[in-house]
Amino acid sequence: MQGMIELLEQCVSIPSLSGQEQHVAIFLRDEMLRRGFDHAFIDDAGNAVGIVGAGSRQMVLLGHMDTVGGDVPVRYDDGKLYGRGTVDAKGSLCAFVLAAEVIADARRKSQDQSSSVLRLASDFQLIVIGAVEEEAATSKGARFAATHYAPEFCIIGEPSGMDGITLGYKGRLLADVYVGRAMQHTAGPGASASETAVDFWMWVKSYVDKFNAGKEKVFDQIQLSLRSIQSGDDGLSEWCNMEIGLRLPLEFEPALAKEVFGKAFTDVATRTVIGRASISFRGEESAYRSSKESPLARAFVDAIRAEKMRPAFKLKTGTADFNVVGPVWNCPIVAYGPGDSSLDHTPNEHVSIDEFEKAVKVLTDVLQSLMQL
Repeated sequence: MQGMIELLEQCVSIPSLSGQEQHVAIFLRDEMLRRGFDHAFIDDAGNAVGIVGAGSRQMVLLGHMDTVGGDVPVRYDDGKLYGRGTVDAKGSLCAFVLAAEVIADARRKSQDQSSSVLRLASDFQLIVIGAVEEEAATSKGARFAATHYAPEFCIIGEPSGMDGITLGYKGRLLADVYVGRAMQHTAGPGASASETAVDFWMWVKSYVDKFNAGKEKVFDQIQLSLRSIQSGDDGLSEWCNMEIGLRLPLEFEPALAKEVFGKAFTDVATRTVIGRASISFRGEESAYRSSKESPLARAFVDAIRAEKMRPAFKLKTGTADFNVVGPVWNCPIVAYGPGDSSLDHTPNEHVSIDEFEKAVKVLTDVLQSLMQL
C-alpha cells in the first residue's frame, strides 16, 4: 500500500465546500480505481463510491467529502498534517479507502490460491462512500445512500481518535423565528419586535433548564444555542430574525420539540405582537445510539487493543450521517476515524500522521475480523 498520508494531503488540498464536492469526488473515484477497487463511480447524488468484492453481504464505510469554510493552509509541521478536512472528515474517509485497499490487494494476490482473506472477502461487498452535503444539514449524500444499500455492518467516518469508538449522536433541530410589527415610538406601549423575540428566547431557555435539571450526562440533556439574531427597521415597520439551535437527546424527538416550542412561540407572539410573527423548523434529526455489544463494536475493541491502546466508547453531542442511516439500516453501526474532534471547524485543524496510520491499521483489522463472521 502506497501513499498513506499523501492520499489525505492530496484530498484536503482540493476545496470541497458543501454543494461543491465535484472535484474531490472525481479525485477519490480515480484513486479508488487506481488502488484496485473493483468498481468506482460517482452516483446520482454526487457521492464518490468505491466497491471491493461482489458478495451478497454488504459492509458500508460511509464518510463525507464536504467541509465547512475557512482556509487552513495545507502543510506538515512536527509530525502533523494541517488542512481543512484533515479531522472533519476527509481523514476518516481516506482511512476507509486505504483499509479497503488492503482487502482489494489481498484478494488480487490470492486469486489462484486458497486464502482466508480471499474466501471471506468473497462473501462481502465492501462499499466505501464519500458523501456530499453532510456539513450542510441536508445530508443529501447519506439520504441517497440510505435508500440504495442494505448493509450488515456500517462504519461512519467521523473523528473519534484512534482509540475511540463512537456509539451515538444527539439529534438536532433548527428554529427560524421572525417577528415584525409597525413602528412605534420607543416611549409608546407594547413590546418591540426585538423584545418579543427575546421573550421567546428566554422562555425556551427556561424550559430547557427545567428539562435538564438532574440530568448529569450531556448526552441526556437538551443543548441550546442562539446562533444568530438581527433586527432593523425601515421607518414604517420593524423586525427581528433569530436562529435557535437545539441538540436533542434520545427521549426528546424533533416532533415533540416542534410541538412544544411552536406552541410557546404562538403564545408569546399572541400576547405581544401587532403585526406578523412566524416560526419554522429545519435540519431535524433524531438522536441515535447503537450497542457496544454488537460484533462490530467488539471487533473495534479487539483491533484497538491489538495496537496496544485502550478502547474508549464515546457519545457525541453533535449530529452526523450516523443519525440519517442508522434508523434506516438498523444494523450494527459505529463512527470511527483519526483526529481530535475538538479541532473540527477550527483554524488549527490537523491530524497526527502516526494517529492516521494507526487508524488505518485498526480499520483494516476490523474489516478482516468481520469477514470471518
